[in-house]
Amino acid sequence: MDDLRGRVAVVTGAGSGIGRGIALALGSEGMIVAVADIQPANAEAVAAEIESRGGQGLGIAVDVTSPRSLAAAAEEILARAEGVNLLCANAGVLARIAPLAAHTVEDWEYTLSVNVMGVVKTVAAFLPALRQRAPDAHIVTTASLGGLVSDVRAPIGAYVASKYACVGYSEMLRAELEGEGIGVSVLCPGVVASNLMGTSAENRPDAFGKQTAPQFAPSGAHPPAVKAMSAEEVGPIVIRAIRANRFHVLTHPQARRLVKGRFDAMLEDFEFAAAAG
Repeated sequence: MDDLRGRVAVVTGAGSGIGRGIALALGSEGMIVAVADIQPANAEAVAAEIESRGGQGLGIAVDVTSPRSLAAAAEEILARAEGVNLLCANAGVLARIAPLAAHTVEDWEYTLSVNVMGVVKTVAAFLPALRQRAPDAHIVTTASLGGLVSDVRAPIGAYVASKYACVGYSEMLRAELEGEGIGVSVLCPGVVASNLMGTSAENRPDAFGKQTAPQFAPSGAHPPAVKAMSAEEVGPIVIRAIRANRFHVLTHPQARRLVKGRFDAMLEDFEFAAAAG
């Protein structure tokens, strides 16, 4: 996708944080943006913000863990806009900052229900509409730098595992949809200023228990010295990647050494295996 003006975008988890940043950037490009969020008031507020900047925004309530809610959202969007060209499956949660031994089963279940199955269900709900617009169609999933490399300085094991799964799913999705002319990108942001853990606690169903909500939580694994990027800086980076049909959407080039270190270690293990053979 290159010319975004007049096209229709759906962004989940768009009522705050990175989702809001993406939605505002897409609106500034002239897209009609369906701002989808589990908090209807937040969705409406961001849609109004897009409108105040001269764009077109639609506030949509959606729970990405519920196929029924997603189906209703898709029906509402298609009734109010002509088709869907871009899907940003962005909704995500951070259930706990602590060593793995301190993560509860409920932390894991909540994390995976949104960060993995929420992405899968979101894509399933909107893929038929995207196929009708192919090859003028694209999907962006939101993972994390923590989906490319783990770092004990960021003790968010369940989150990291879920984002690794999101990256793998997105790789398969890109390969499968390439022949249909639908692009797929995975956003792997480093440190982004947000209230991710706060919104995660606010939206956490009672079935998964309660969690403490710090005032600030970083997005993804990262070196402590890396400066946090604002959520609004992420949107233009995503747009640039969509236009170029890049797979990995990366926000912090300085984190390259972390990812390189991981893959260098992997290649060394291949050499060890070859020597043993």
